[in-house]
Amino acid sequence: MGYQAVYESWLSDPRLPEGCRKELSALAGNEKEKEYRFGGELEFGTAGMRGVIGCGMNMMNVFTVMRATRGLAQYIKTLPSGSEERGVVISYDTRRNSRLFAEKSAAVLAKNGIRAYLFDDVHPVPMLSYAVRYLHTVAGIMITASHNPKEYNGYKVYGEDGAQMSPEATAVVVKYINEITDYLSVEGEENSPLILPVPAEVDETYIAALQKLTLSAEAVKKCGKDLKLVYTPVHGSGYVPVMRILKALGINVTVVEEQTAKDPEFSTVKVPNPEFKETLSMGIALANKIHADVVFGTDPDSDRLGVALKNGEGEFVALSGNQVGVLLLDYILTRLKEENALPANAAVVKSFVSTGMARAVCEKFGVALFETPVGFKFIGEKIKEWEQDGSHTFVFGFEESCGYLRGTHARDKDAVVASMLCAEMVCYYTYIGKTVWGRLQEIYRELGYVLDKNISIQYSGLNAMKEMNAVVDALKTVKVGSLGDFAVEAVRDYSKDLRIAADGTKSALNIPKCNCVYYELAGGSFVCVRPSGTEPKLKIYYSVKAKDEAAANAALERAKKDVEALLARVKG
Repeated sequence: MGYQAVYESWLSDPRLPEGCRKELSALAGNEKEKEYRFGGELEFGTAGMRGVIGCGMNMMNVFTVMRATRGLAQYIKTLPSGSEERGVVISYDTRRNSRLFAEKSAAVLAKNGIRAYLFDDVHPVPMLSYAVRYLHTVAGIMITASHNPKEYNGYKVYGEDGAQMSPEATAVVVKYINEITDYLSVEGEENSPLILPVPAEVDETYIAALQKLTLSAEAVKKCGKDLKLVYTPVHGSGYVPVMRILKALGINVTVVEEQTAKDPEFSTVKVPNPEFKETLSMGIALANKIHADVVFGTDPDSDRLGVALKNGEGEFVALSGNQVGVLLLDYILTRLKEENALPANAAVVKSFVSTGMARAVCEKFGVALFETPVGFKFIGEKIKEWEQDGSHTFVFGFEESCGYLRGTHARDKDAVVASMLCAEMVCYYTYIGKTVWGRLQEIYRELGYVLDKNISIQYSGLNAMKEMNAVVDALKTVKVGSLGDFAVEAVRDYSKDLRIAADGTKSALNIPKCNCVYYELAGGSFVCVRPSGTEPKLKIYYSVKAKDEAAANAALERAKKDVEALLARVKG
């Protein structure tokens, strides 16, 4: 059935709410929009589903949410006896329709005889992950589109370990979802006794769990009350837990009041992504006004933390996720070593697109470093693996996209614990007569300067994912001897679990498969190209090692020119 016929069938269906009917009727002459909404289905992948809010099969709406939940319910029914009673915990952020989608999800689960715990207010991703573990539920649902623009919302599913659902389990859920061809047929039971509130103790025990992870109590006690820290939740779900943990530690914090409102329009920012300095601009302005030391910002679901601090000239600089990751890694390992608390089998995990500098830091401390594909669920899987076999002790995990985790209370990135650690890190360096910026420069001098940069190429339309994957596939067919100043020492094809050295030697990567091509460059630099799994963007990651910042920037530009030429070549 073509998109026009599907469009007409929805429009004429008497079960369609009047609001949706008016929305679809307004598209009568817009063939491109009709094709986008009805020419394909919103994909449910290992990161769940994410899309623009609106009526249609390829959009985020109550019908796609309820259909996905019915598929999850069918999967739960195949699990061991008692899984329905264990239930599913559901959280949501401040986006458009997040509460509605959460309620509809709970209603569908209840209709299918599955207990649903529903938070009574917005709660961030890490607290959903924690709640799954604390309540021993069989799964969790998080309604969020993370850092995407306001037009988006999304649906993420978590397994019983608190990590995002595994690819294997997701495949089964998708099978059940695809069996539902009538989107408007899925029913829920909204007033069911199976829908329960999440116990208040979940919040209390989560904060208590974070407090056990502090590393510099003396420094915080000495310097916390005088620290000038500005925090913005960017209209998201981080406001209550971040403020609560910082105040519990006795850290002085000033909040950007205008950005505490649960505003689904995110009206004070262009995009609610704290990776961008522009998103932190109101926080930086307030920090300059009150002469603060540091600015924090969290995204709508509070799994990402953006940080800005003063450089040597007293100007605020927005740190990259890689820089914050390296600083936290160095701080955590330093403090654990100073306290003789660094486990002999300590291990750190990062995504393979995150900075190459992490390896140098880990080697300095004699700590094992493991790499995973992009997606924090893979870091969560490593934690689970080590808990089962005892081979390593997890001490820290991070991704370059401003995602960090210390502790095993959650199995996803946690901007609440990251805010706590960054705040006490500032206190620690103040306590010993240094600054965080100064420590970053020391790391560069000691281990070498590494410039990390990622560039996104925007795609659009129904075939965006197909087109991006085609580009990556084409890159694998081209032999590349060098990129900029750097010889290519090996190429990693993650879709085939294969590393091919420059001399032709082949070896396995022993890592979950994904469609990505990674160029190992001389001296520890790399370039990586992959399609985003959550938005229509082809991402290019550069990690360039050089003697100093100027040399790194120059080398980056030369590498970028070669990569751009390579992409133009494979695109034809």
